[in-house]
Amino acid sequence: MAKKSPHQNVICQNRKAGFRFEILEKVECGLVLVGSEVKSLRDGNASIEEAYARIERGELWLIDSHVQTYDFAHASNHEPRRPRKLLIHKRELNKLRPQVEQKGLTLVPLYLYFNDRGLAKVTIGLARGKTRGDKRQAIKKREHKREMDRALRGRHR
Repeated sequence: MAKKSPHQNVICQNRKAGFRFEILEKVECGLVLVGSEVKSLRDGNASIEEAYARIERGELWLIDSHVQTYDFAHASNHEPRRPRKLLIHKRELNKLRPQVEQKGLTLVPLYLYFNDRGLAKVTIGLARGKTRGDKRQAIKKREHKREMDRALRGRHR
């Protein structure tokens, strides 16, 4: 059975982030969207696989996320890969800034979802890139756990 996400209405998630990065801290942010983007998100037409977040001029921006154009919004459609402003408290941003400026740390989107009130939210993770050795270690650990689970399941049958 698949693990359930910590968020109820997940639109999309960055599945590769856990493999590529070591997540040190998570922060929830709001998104500034236009109407056609909200409609497209409600249809589930988005991707954050290759997206990242950047601090520019004292604001947090989601760069390179893809929200497909909405078919029924003819003239007022949005640009699919436009930078989107993230809403975050100033004190949280001031806490993240020195960590991101530190070598080797980056901000990676993990989940894009609607909260209970119907607002679009993004969970951003402060992450450190894994080396090739770290990734191999994670694969070995996962395979070992899988073998242990199989052995335990086979024993109880």
